[in-house]
Amino acid sequence: MSTAAAFAAALPADAATNSTTSTTFSLTGGALDITAPATADLSSFPVSAGYVSGNLGDVVVTDSRGNSGASWTASVSATAVTGSGTAEGVSLPPESVSYDPGVIGATNVTAAGLRLQSLSETPQATVAGTAGTGVNFATWNPTLGVNIPAASAITGTYTVTLSHSVA
Repeated sequence: MSTAAAFAAALPADAATNSTTSTTFSLTGGALDITAPATADLSSFPVSAGYVSGNLGDVVVTDSRGNSGASWTASVSATAVTGSGTAEGVSLPPESVSYDPGVIGATNVTAAGLRLQSLSETPQATVAGTAGTGVNFATWNPTLGVNIPAASAITGTYTVTLSHSVA
């Protein structure tokens, strides 16, 4: 008798059993966040420029709420542009600042941007995400521009503070 046949003959006919385990788990949602560079330097321009611009750096929305059909809106606001050094006391209104999100990279969400011709102290929608699924992301590197009237073109360093938010 072969070894396989001897082994088969030694097992009772009802020895085969099955065992199943039903396993469950939950996914919990995270947060909706936005990050932007803490500082940015647009560079140096001649006083005759009248308009200065440069890229701010990557702004990133991370939606880890895990929703199906998620949507969100990113907004931006600005303070007045203030001069320092030899430009101490020079101030331009936030409306002199423009914001263009440019190309938006997105994962698991449809994202579209809106170029803002002038900012204000009140947050304005600039990028919207729709039809998001699961964890979704959007990234853009906006171009910031500042219109400088000839009478305000005083040499010095200027600062504007942008606030990004998402809801």
